Parts: sequence; C-alpha cells; structure tokens
Amino acid sequence: MDLSKDRAGTRRITGNIFKGSVGNLIEWYDWYVYSAFAVYFSAEFFPEGDSTSQLLNTAAIFAVGFLMRPIGSLLLGRYADRYGRRAALTLSISIMAGGSLIIACTPGFETIGIMAPIILVIARLLQGISLGGEYGTSATYLSEMAISGRRGFYSSFQYVTLVAGQLVALGVQIILQQSLSDAEMSSWGWRIPFIIGALGALAVLWLRRTMDESDQFKKVAAENRASAGTFRALMKHPKAVMTVVGLTLGGTVAFYTYTTYLQKFMINTVGIPKGTVTWINFAALLVFIVLQPLAGMLSDRIGRRPLLIGFGILGTVLTVPLFFMMEKTPNPVGAFLLMMAGLVIVTGYTSINAIVKAELFPTEIRALGVGFPYGVTVAIFGGTAEFIALWLKSIKLEWLFYVYVALCIAISFITYWRMGESSKSSKIEGELLQKGKDISGNAM
Repeated sequence: MDLSKDRAGTRRITGNIFKGSVGNLIEWYDWYVYSAFAVYFSAEFFPEGDSTSQLLNTAAIFAVGFLMRPIGSLLLGRYADRYGRRAALTLSISIMAGGSLIIACTPGFETIGIMAPIILVIARLLQGISLGGEYGTSATYLSEMAISGRRGFYSSFQYVTLVAGQLVALGVQIILQQSLSDAEMSSWGWRIPFIIGALGALAVLWLRRTMDESDQFKKVAAENRASAGTFRALMKHPKAVMTVVGLTLGGTVAFYTYTTYLQKFMINTVGIPKGTVTWINFAALLVFIVLQPLAGMLSDRIGRRPLLIGFGILGTVLTVPLFFMMEKTPNPVGAFLLMMAGLVIVTGYTSINAIVKAELFPTEIRALGVGFPYGVTVAIFGGTAEFIALWLKSIKLEWLFYVYVALCIAISFITYWRMGESSKSSKIEGELLQKGKDISGNAM
C-alpha cells in the first residue's frame, strides 16, 4: 500500500512539473519568436536604413521588453507569494497570449505609420511583464514540487523548457523557410508564429488551471501570509538578493549571447546563409536541452557550486577566443562545434540557477526573491546584450563585445567563489526539516 502511495505521489509530482514546464515552454516560445523572426519583420516596422540599422531598432524594442521584466517579477512575484504559484502562473500565460496576438495582428509601417512600432513596443512591454513574473514563479514552483535529493534534476527542466521554447520557434522558422519564399516571409509569413504562440498560450491557460498548488505554499503559517511577497520582507534578506544579482549577471549575458545573438552574428559577421544558421542553432540547442537534466543530476551528487565555478572559469578564459575563431569559421560544422563549446560552458549556470536561487529564500518571499533581483539584472545586462553587440558592430568595434561578455562572467565568478554550497544551507530543505520536527513534537 505504501509503495502504491509512493508511486501515486511520484506521478502527481511529475504531472505537476510537466504542466508547469509546458507552460514555461510556450511563454519562452512566444518571447523568442520575436528574436528569431526579427530578420524578416524588421523592415515591416522600420523601413528606413540598411539591414543592420533595422535589426538595431528591433533589438532596441527587444531590450525595452526586458525593462518590464523587473516590474513583472515584482507584481507577479508578490501575487505568487500571497495567492499561490498556480494563480500567478495562470495569470502570466494569459498576459503573454495577449502580447503575441497583438504583434500578429499589427499592420506594418506603410499602413499605419508610426503607430506600427508604437504598438509593437506595447506588445513587448506586456510580454516583458509576463516573462518577468514567469521566471521567478516557475523556478519556485518546480523547486518546491521536486523530490528532496532530486531538486537539481527537476528544477533543471525550467531551462529545458526555456530552451525548448526557442527550439520550437526555430522549428517553426525552418518549416516556414522551406514553405515560403523570403519575400513571403517578410510580407506576411512572419505573423504565423505569433498566431501559433497565442493559440498555444490559450491551451496552456486551461492546463495550468488543473495544476496542484505546492505543499510548501499551502503550509505557510497564517501570520506569515500577511507579510508574504512584500518588498519590506524581501529587504530582510539583502545577502540573498545580492547573491542572486551576482549569480545572474554573467550567466544571463552569456546565455543570450550564445542562444539569441549568435544567430545574427553568424549571418551578419560570419556570412553564413540564414537557412543554414537556423539548422546550426536548432541542432546545437537540441543538444543543449539534453545537457540540462544531466548537469542538474550531477549537482544533486556533487553540489551546485562546482558547476557554477566551472562556468565562471571557462567562460572568462574561453569566450574571447571562441568568438575570434567563429569569425573565421564559415563552415557550418565548425560553427556548430564552436557554438556547442559555448553552450557546454553556459550549462554550468543554466542547469542549476533556478534551484540555487530558490534555496536562498523562505517560502513566504521565495517567488519575489527569486524573480525580482533576477529580473532587474536581466533587464540591465541580458536584455541589452544583443543591442550592445549590434551597436559595437555598427561602429566597427565588435571585438569589444567579446571582452564585455568575458568580463561579465568574471564578475559572476567572484560570487560563485565566495558563496557557500546552497544545497547544504537550503531554505527549502530547512523548512521541511523544521516542519517535520514540529509535527514530531506535537505528536509527542
């Protein structure tokens, strides 16, 4: 009977993690579709200038969307800590669906003039709010729902689905590239993936309403619920907040460099055809997805800190050489291998950053604590990475961007070196242990 209950419990946990994860996938698909198809719709909203200046304009709007992520993490993080992870995740996917639908239906510059880029900005602001709330709440939910001793493995699925969202976006791009001409893609074909994203978000909206709430949230004492999710309560954990900032800085710059900007780098700088670049990205990200749970399982055995330190050292030392080599590698296989080398390095951060951050905060402030400092850091550094890279390229100093990425990782390495092992001082495990002692004491 106990074995049957254990199996049922495991199935319940797995089912809830799947529901949370597939929603995360659609959220990130909707977010990445913008970047993946920017090379096609940039001229639709910004008809003036050459291809680099058009991409610079769309990258600026990409960065503006990131500026809303701290606001989204603040609003939805507070909502998640007060009213539940499930409620916040359901709300975030609804907002994302609205943003995608707006982009899909907005006429181009030639039809409505300056209103076209203005509406595009508004849609990206909505998506930024959604994604800002999604990250912290999703990381919290997956970490809380995971089985003790396997939290690194289960929480790694946040980046599995995050990257899978980008992979699906690239898959849609490949299908459309094979089905439509470049002229059709630039005219109307780019709208199709945004419609797909909006419909997918509506399907996930129903799915998320059937998720269980995490037990840890339900067990938060009534006296703590009143102060849950407040900025004042968050400021009682300044060390944890600054640790999240330090953890995120180098990781977010490296992640967006190797997954988002690299596609444009291969096209604009290396000169590889668009269709070939899409296949390179698709294959590399597919391998990257497989690496996440493997690294997550490794962190459950040896700890989180060794993986972070590995990322810090290798990212600092190898980023500049990798990009200089890539500049001179128009061969698709060589480009794939170099991209893969960067993604293997980044895995030391991506696979475990969600659980590390979740382990730093108590339940009543966890979603806000994970999401808000992360959102601020990503807005400043991750969201501007592509813009900085394109701007430096426009003034013929693209090599400075390689140095910039390496320096950001070096700063984070200092945090990794000075921090303790989060799995040993985990607030999640500590609360479970304390609740067990309380139950045992009451029973006596």
